[in-house]
Amino acid sequence: MNSILNQVVLDNTISAYLITIAIIVVVLVLKTFLSRIFADLICRLVAQKSWKFNRQRFRDLVLAPIKLFVIVLTVIIAFSRLHFPGILNITIYRVDLQTIIESLARAVLIGCFIWLCNRVVAYIAGLLHDRALESIDRADDQLIVFFRDFLAVIIWIIGILLILKFSFGFALSNVLTGLSIVGAALALAFRESLENLIASFIIFFDKPFTAGDLVKVQNVNGTVEKIGLRSTRIRTLEKTFVTVPNKQMVDSILDNQSLRTQRNVLIKLELVKDTRHEQLKELISEIEKLLDQEHIFDFIVFLSETGHIFHVLQVEYFVSVDLPLREFYKLREAVNLSIIKLLEDKKVILAG
Repeated sequence: MNSILNQVVLDNTISAYLITIAIIVVVLVLKTFLSRIFADLICRLVAQKSWKFNRQRFRDLVLAPIKLFVIVLTVIIAFSRLHFPGILNITIYRVDLQTIIESLARAVLIGCFIWLCNRVVAYIAGLLHDRALESIDRADDQLIVFFRDFLAVIIWIIGILLILKFSFGFALSNVLTGLSIVGAALALAFRESLENLIASFIIFFDKPFTAGDLVKVQNVNGTVEKIGLRSTRIRTLEKTFVTVPNKQMVDSILDNQSLRTQRNVLIKLELVKDTRHEQLKELISEIEKLLDQEHIFDFIVFLSETGHIFHVLQVEYFVSVDLPLREFYKLREAVNLSIIKLLEDKKVILAG
């Protein structure tokens, strides 16, 4: 029996192969149990007493990357006990096969760790987003989503640098120097994208608008649904979905209609030149009485122009933004119809 176990196959004894296989099989059987232990350890590091921490939701997010990390780490440790067979150690593009396999294994291990870090960040961002929903300020909601995506990009960049360092042996100083040169070239090539990225930070810190606001910028009028790293998504009043570059949202004149305190209505009545002085005075008085009602806060009626083809009677009033849009339109309609009836009663004729 000992002679069989000590028999050498591909530069390793059969007993060494069996021990390696046994280690891998045991870990595969216990991977879920081991992964939950690691998940609980991370949970204790991340969880705060003030948070409504959902352990099951956290486990569901991190179990997959932890399982893969445990399996890859076990395979690396188990196979490190074996000697790489000399017959398989061929050279590919001046690099031996053993070095290639070890580099790929380290790259996968680092990738699993970065994947795990992203899942933890995503869960923390989800908790912060849930807490932000409880506050009145809607800017916090979009800010958390923005920085979650931004941190994910940063984490993956760090992961790629780690892979270049520990898997392929690149000196990070040389890599960063090369990246700075390439970055300068890319900055010129993708100048507009960088401007949009900088504009996104301006939007989040200056807060000219937030997600959920009704805005008008250039020819686009609608509700902001999402503020991204490069662009802002707006649901227009026609229910279409428009993407506007963040640079235009910052550089253009933007009307945040959600911040207005009142809705303004302006009516210009062009009356024939033959309208008498008494008719005009009575009409102004009657319109003022008409506008003196519950939902109209401020109004003015005056003769703005005269002397040429017609007289211009200007009517301007303000309505509370708390009034639903449908009721606002009904109020405008009622005012317009009442003014038409006054014109008929006073026998005042519109020009044209």
